Amino acid sequence: MTISELQLTIAGYTPHPIPTGLFGLDGGAMFGTVPKILWEKTNPADNHNRIQMEARALLLISNTKKILIDTGNGSDFKDKYGEKLGTKFSEMYAIDENGPSLLKSLKKYNLNPEDITDVILTHFHFDHAGGATTSENGKIVPTFKNATYYVQQSNLDNAKNPNKREQASYFKANYQPLIDEKKLVLLSQETHPNLPGIRFFVSNGHTQGHQSVIIEDNTTRLIYCGDVIPTSTHVRLAWVMGYDLNPLKLMEEKKELLGLSQTKSTYYFFEHDPYCDTAKVITDKDDYKVEERFWLK
Repeated sequence: MTISELQLTIAGYTPHPIPTGLFGLDGGAMFGTVPKILWEKTNPADNHNRIQMEARALLLISNTKKILIDTGNGSDFKDKYGEKLGTKFSEMYAIDENGPSLLKSLKKYNLNPEDITDVILTHFHFDHAGGATTSENGKIVPTFKNATYYVQQSNLDNAKNPNKREQASYFKANYQPLIDEKKLVLLSQETHPNLPGIRFFVSNGHTQGHQSVIIEDNTTRLIYCGDVIPTSTHVRLAWVMGYDLNPLKLMEEKKELLGLSQTKSTYYFFEHDPYCDTAKVITDKDDYKVEERFWLK
């Protein structure tokens, strides 16, 4: 598979991929009812049936802002989740603690945590918000001390009172320090005045109050899909995850998000795809497919 390099400037922002670390999830869970004989062609599994996953954040740099979208799994698992759960967590998800990390990736752009002005969280599942907080002198604190964090109110409500299926995905350590330090802005709309050129696509098929992030100007659009379309393989409408709370609703939400590809030059950024950062998508009869994949500079 040939993958081209791509450089973009959209709405005054220069976007950069921020790999935060590789981990593994069960391939069957990631592709739901899609047979393994189909999904393993693009996502080969290990001997535990886990496929490789990336937790890829996105950095937006403008003249006045350094915005981070999602934060990956984070680290300090034993401190944040307790000794027993932290060890089990790291082993179960095959987290590669020697590979890329959020802070290492930011260093590539000569940035420290203090330089980040804003953090947008798609939702509070651990693989998206784990890096939002960190352990410091025995206390869990916001990783980005000077940043304002943004999430949908409905997702925080869900994180505080998760259903049985999501109890293993939401951890108090990833959101309570943001509340305690008054760093969290709760949204109930699709835009915020502090984030020009950015709007949110709010959906409920994966989890309640998930927000994909759309950066756009008059000619170009970049969509940070989050878990609505976690990898480029999931562009097909019926390819949804076993983790999704409402697969039929999610399929409709995917259709709406993918339909944006018809209105201007649109790139889809995949948080969990270890094989590419972003792609252009085209229609395929009554479905969608990837036209071209890219590594974003």
